[in-house]
Amino acid sequence: MAKKKFKAESKRLLDLMVNSIYTHKEIFLREIISNASDAIDKLSYIALTDNNVGLDKDDFKIEIKVDKKHGIITVSDNGIGMSADEMENNLGTIASSGSFRFKQEHTDLDDVDIIGQFGVGFYSAFMVADTITVVSRKYGEEAAHIWQSSGADGYTIDECEREAPGTDVIMKLKADTEDEKYSDYMDLYTIRGLVAKYSDYIRYPIVMDVEKNRKVEGSDDENPEYETYIDTETLNSMIPIWQRPKNEVTDDEYNAFYQDKFYDYTQPVTHLSVSVEGAVTYKALLFIPGKAPYDFYTKDYESGLQLYSSGVMIMENCSDLLSDHFRFVKGVVDSQDLSLNISREMLQHDRQLKVIANNLEKKIKTELKKLMDNEPEKYEQFWNAFGLQIKYGVVSEYGKNKDALADLLMFSSSASDKHTSLEQYVSRMKEEQTSIYYASADSVAKAARLPQTEKLLEKGFEILYLTDEVDEFVIQMLMDYKEHDFKNISTDDLGLDTEEEKLEAEKKSEENKELLEFVKEALGDKVKSVRLSDKLGSHPVCLVADGYLSFEMEKYFAQIQPDNAPKADRVLELNADHAIFGKLKAAMESDPDKAGKYAELLYCQGLLIADLPLEDPTAYTDLVCDLL
Repeated sequence: MAKKKFKAESKRLLDLMVNSIYTHKEIFLREIISNASDAIDKLSYIALTDNNVGLDKDDFKIEIKVDKKHGIITVSDNGIGMSADEMENNLGTIASSGSFRFKQEHTDLDDVDIIGQFGVGFYSAFMVADTITVVSRKYGEEAAHIWQSSGADGYTIDECEREAPGTDVIMKLKADTEDEKYSDYMDLYTIRGLVAKYSDYIRYPIVMDVEKNRKVEGSDDENPEYETYIDTETLNSMIPIWQRPKNEVTDDEYNAFYQDKFYDYTQPVTHLSVSVEGAVTYKALLFIPGKAPYDFYTKDYESGLQLYSSGVMIMENCSDLLSDHFRFVKGVVDSQDLSLNISREMLQHDRQLKVIANNLEKKIKTELKKLMDNEPEKYEQFWNAFGLQIKYGVVSEYGKNKDALADLLMFSSSASDKHTSLEQYVSRMKEEQTSIYYASADSVAKAARLPQTEKLLEKGFEILYLTDEVDEFVIQMLMDYKEHDFKNISTDDLGLDTEEEKLEAEKKSEENKELLEFVKEALGDKVKSVRLSDKLGSHPVCLVADGYLSFEMEKYFAQIQPDNAPKADRVLELNADHAIFGKLKAAMESDPDKAGKYAELLYCQGLLIADLPLEDPTAYTDLVCDLL
């Protein structure tokens, strides 16, 4: 038969598809196997009412053959096959889909998955093959036909013979080049890997004859002889674990699946199995890992869930299914309702994907909250690995997700060696307490040693210790929690003094106005002001920030923009009840020069307590020695 030409638009589409649409050449095998699965689906459906099919459900299979000598890979199925007209329509016109028409003609097929409804996946084989030959015999017909093409130049269709209904796709691979080694696709290891990656859950066995060695029976144990034999190996597992009833899958099986699928030697903290029917029907199996990958907090980390359509993987990392604050979640989503456009690698970002993503967001949060409430040790493990990501989620997008994530937050606390949630903190608040108190430092030990903690702890008030760089931004974004505001113990009015105590403090400030002005003048622009403190307890001095910018924020900005970092306004607070205050006052009256040195010394001590750098360590050392 004379060669036929593809239509002009089909030629352009073929060129575009081979060179642009598919990003990985290896997916050609996925597409050919998926088409074979479609063909078996169709014949399997017919077999339900037609006894002449002569095949049981266990008889259906997809077979892969390799001819390394001639550089040929063949994928065969015993499905419904194609007539000459169907070859013309399905293979001669790119983007014409027999699967799509079959489903249109059988309106009762809503529960039957037909994967390849868009008719272009077959042509992905031209990415790796010079010539493709298709031999097919339609069920119910005696004659078979052969379709052959070397690409955009056209194709031929002739009559041939095939023993039984079904299809053989025979791909003559391209010659190896410096950039591409096409012969690798004939290696058993490569084929096994591609089937496991993309087609492991095709419902029919994918089989391949494999050469193996065995010891010759009766040969000497010390010098054994071996013989080669052919064994038929099934390459796919067929039934996805997420399709099995939950009560039939053990935790050990879930853990083993996770470790094998996502290459993690540690067990997940927990898993979540989801089955949804409605506007979009899908199943999902999600895992919360037990540790963060080494590159998790880098730009190189690829987040997202593996996305399947009827058991065929179409995306390895679909990031659109996860919000960024839950990017640590691993797992799979499988839906037959997804709109696939042109290829299984190009999803229409439409309503279906958004519905799934929104639903998973709620389920992940619910699962984490349940873990926090019922299995605190596991949640502690999760928090140590990924708590920082939840905090970033609170401050990102201008606090868009702060209300959804607030209940998942945890911080170190004066009340426990372990992290505590805001809900737990509020449940332990004193009856007269209205605010949530916190202290910031770069470690729990430093936060706990801040002078301002003493008075609160003596009254039995719990303090949250904020030790991550993002923590104060989180608190500012939240503003309050369950109608309780947050108070920084270093800067805010803690509201602990009675009216009488406030009046007494005002009286002391007025009485010591001259001393406070003296210290301010001695320190000059180093401080914005000097004042008496009502929260130092037994400590003589502290340095606090005035305004929205705290010292911890100042340190953070100094790291990311050292040449242009904003600085917090410094306020020196003195304890009028401490002995050193009396000596300072006496020195001001008898030896102003010495009092000025005392003021400088107290300022430097304030810097050290706040974990801020001394402007001149040598001068500070000389000052201490001079005063000694």
